[in-house]
Amino acid sequence: MGIQNTIKALSDPIRRKILEHLKAGRLSAGEIVEKFDISGAGISKHLSVLKDADLIRDSKEGKFIYYELNTSVLEEVMLWLMAIKGDKND
Repeated sequence: MGIQNTIKALSDPIRRKILEHLKAGRLSAGEIVEKFDISGAGISKHLSVLKDADLIRDSKEGKFIYYELNTSVLEEVMLWLMAIKGDKND
């Protein structure tokens, strides 16, 4: 997955807020929808962008879909940003 998709996914405040909610642990799609004042379809689109950027993972259990953070991608982005920032002593 490219950094461009990751940055695009992180550029939206609703998607960043979804990631913040998932920091506490996995949530069902319905639980995520309850935290926002937008439609389920709107949240579904945001979840799709986050999933395409590999920032979240989903798993189906019965009739529910649960979402959780994929921290490895976030760690890669942080390492990349730190490399760009560089050491002040360079």
